[in-house]
Amino acid sequence: MFKGSMVAIVTPMHNDGSIDKKALQELTEWHIGAGTDAIIAAGTTGESATLEPDEQFEVISLIVRQAAGRIPVIAGSGTNSTRTTIRLSENARRAGADACLIVTPYYNKPTQNGLYAHYEMVMKQVDMPVILYNVPGRTACDLLPETVERLSQIKNILGIKEATGKVERAAEIIRRCGNTFAVYSGDDATALDLMLAGAQGVISVTANVAPQKMHAMCTAALGGNMTLAAQINDELMLLHKNLFLESNPIPAKWALAEMGKIQAGIRMPLLPLDSQYHQDVKKAMQNAGVK
Repeated sequence: MFKGSMVAIVTPMHNDGSIDKKALQELTEWHIGAGTDAIIAAGTTGESATLEPDEQFEVISLIVRQAAGRIPVIAGSGTNSTRTTIRLSENARRAGADACLIVTPYYNKPTQNGLYAHYEMVMKQVDMPVILYNVPGRTACDLLPETVERLSQIKNILGIKEATGKVERAAEIIRRCGNTFAVYSGDDATALDLMLAGAQGVISVTANVAPQKMHAMCTAALGGNMTLAAQINDELMLLHKNLFLESNPIPAKWALAEMGKIQAGIRMPLLPLDSQYHQDVKKAMQNAGVK
């Protein structure tokens, strides 16, 4: 079972929007050195919505090769089409990913039975571990705890990234599904509280910018050192919040460019961080000790 600080890694791009392979290799190496516990490739933060299928395969493959077994690689492969999700998940398997992170189908607003059928069909076609991903703020679709409980009985569905920011919601899933089903926070600001409630870690945006501290916070929380975990989390809290001043991954990519880790490239319809937020993100970086 995966646990700890799992970075939802950005996809570095040149100024023309093409993928910067060298920067992605260097980011992967940086995360391994910083103690990041797993890398999520081609997820929401990785701009999956505007990656072509061959680009998704290329990003996952590159990270897998660079990681070389030193860190798990989980691939974002969810779409609003069951057939396309199956195809992208199979691509992720061929690329060597350790698991897939599959978001609920967005825009078309399936019923709870439709959501169950969607994941069931994917699991019949793709033989690899899967983490469910619930983020209704982006998808207009909410995977309810009772449906998660049903899905937890399907072989190879290991857990869920619960990104509602509602600790009581995640706690209910933990109660319903038991210790063999992992719950991961998808909301940095409430991740510590969720780990106190029994979650196994966080799939994090903040870890893009402050990987060592996110790893240290998660290690302390999962190890029962709440004093240290709370202290580190306090240092990160402004970063947790200010990395969402505009749509993710806009602020995270800007911060990484400021750190010299990537170029400023981002793919339309997203645009670079508006100048009115530059100082806010800089302040959050300084509070977290990021340079």
